[in-house]
Amino acid sequence: MAASKAKPATEEPKKRSATKAPAKAPAKSAAKAATKSPAKRAVTKAAPAKKAAKTTARPAAKSAAAKSTDDGATKPKTRSTRGPAKKAAATKGAKNADLDLAAEDLDTDAELDGEPGEDDIDDADLSLDDLGADAVVDADGEAPATAAAATEGAAEDEDEITEPSEKDKASGDFVWDEEESEALRQARKDAELTASADSVRAYLKQIGKVALLNAEEEVELAKRIEAGLFATQKMAEHTEKGEKLAVAYRRDMAWICRDGDRAKNHLLEANLRLVVSLAKRYTGRGMAFLDLIQEGNLGLIRAVEKFDYTKGYKFSTYATWWIRQAITRAMADQARTIRIPVHMVEVINKLGRIQRELLQDLGREPTPEELAREMDITPEKVLEIQQYAREPISLDQTIGDEGDSQLGDFIEDSEAVVAVDAVSFTLLQDQLQSVLETLSEREAGVVRLRFGLTDGQPRTLDEIGQVYGVTRERIRQIESKTMSKLRHPSRSQVLRDYLD
Repeated sequence: MAASKAKPATEEPKKRSATKAPAKAPAKSAAKAATKSPAKRAVTKAAPAKKAAKTTARPAAKSAAAKSTDDGATKPKTRSTRGPAKKAAATKGAKNADLDLAAEDLDTDAELDGEPGEDDIDDADLSLDDLGADAVVDADGEAPATAAAATEGAAEDEDEITEPSEKDKASGDFVWDEEESEALRQARKDAELTASADSVRAYLKQIGKVALLNAEEEVELAKRIEAGLFATQKMAEHTEKGEKLAVAYRRDMAWICRDGDRAKNHLLEANLRLVVSLAKRYTGRGMAFLDLIQEGNLGLIRAVEKFDYTKGYKFSTYATWWIRQAITRAMADQARTIRIPVHMVEVINKLGRIQRELLQDLGREPTPEELAREMDITPEKVLEIQQYAREPISLDQTIGDEGDSQLGDFIEDSEAVVAVDAVSFTLLQDQLQSVLETLSEREAGVVRLRFGLTDGQPRTLDEIGQVYGVTRERIRQIESKTMSKLRHPSRSQVLRDYLD
């Protein structure tokens, strides 16, 4: 009988080593080999445990076929192995009792779900499949050493899977660190996806995950929002007055405030697509599409706070006007390089609308008089408004199909010095210097200071008088006499050519 049981040792070594071989071996040598040597090796490593199981199974089969069956040989082993199990069960029972007492102190059911005692497993209830193929179990199904070996073997197998190979390290491929948390890994994956995706498309995909609301759900959320706003106002009033509130009352009011905030966020997220549909109408007017959406979201927040569900209208009907107002106001303040007041922007928009209508009716561009008659203003005011409506153009704007030229390349610099004028100015200075050399040193100095011929800064009579230590009247007389000399044809003839 024992020999027939040992026959499948070569076909299914895991089942034989786990159930039959240690229980039926009568020889003392086989019992020692099954209890001591495999157990010690299984604790240290899972792979030697398999080899020990195979080596002990073969001598057990041979000795069982040669000798008679002795049932008393296994009884001491059963008693010796049950001793630690009973102690462990008693210790475990005490721990479970302490855990039951500690569980009464918990406030929520969520905290009870994670009790430490739940992870304790009774060794007597473990089956062969639970322990794994590498565990060696005795007749009563108790093998704490082999279970630990199986756990350690599974951990080693997992380490072997996660550890990168030498080929991966040599290739330089990115390898996840084993100590990184799942949250960090997920964050990196999300960053890689969002970095390559278009920002607008990613935003539209995100807001599309929230389901739309019907009229009843909008009313329910509006009621919760109203209750939250009222509770917030009451709490602020009590705080200003310095009143002491009961703990239960303060807790209830705080819960209502938080519930109102949750309802507000839900109503906002469910209507973000409405903002996108309205923002599409204002694209191409000086603001980016995402900026228009952001400004529209601010208007949506305002609409959520002021929505009155008792009127009987849907929320989208009410929120549309707040969203449009927020977008148009943002365009008036931010779309132009030179900011124009909001009321003037409205006048410019009105003028543009009337101009398009007259163009369609008349088939030509309307005149300022026709526009003034339609707007009930003067033609001069129409020209002024059109002047304000002009958009500035960047000098760096490319010109032509090739894009190799810029607008600034074709604009004349009025302050640049022309080469011909520079040469004429140099010749004039030389002629003046030659004419002044015909005068006395004092007369030439007065003329140079009076007209700023030296540094380009003209001086007054008082300043020149201080330089020469005379009165301003004396300087005036010297100037008058010198100018008379310069008007003489012998001196002025060479300078008349530069007057043109």
